[in-house]
Amino acid sequence: MLTLTTATWLVRLATGYLLIGSVFSVPFVLRWAGRLDPVAAHGTGGFRLLIVPGATLLWPLLLGRLLRGERHPPTERTAHRRSRL
Repeated sequence: MLTLTTATWLVRLATGYLLIGSVFSVPFVLRWAGRLDPVAAHGTGGFRLLIVPGATLLWPLLLGRLLRGERHPPTERTAHRRSRL
């Protein structure tokens, strides 16, 4: 059973996660998106506005890719692509 204390902590954790993501998304959208994907470097203002929610929610993944120094989007590895090789 979910207690009030547990619910309070879950809300605090979610709030903290989204707060960190919101702070991260501003420099990511303005500067760092172009480092991970060269095509994104030439994105319009509308494109940058569209990627804000994704950057806010996926900030740990994007931060990890930035810290590893990745410069291109990852290659898709699906059964369809493997069958074409």
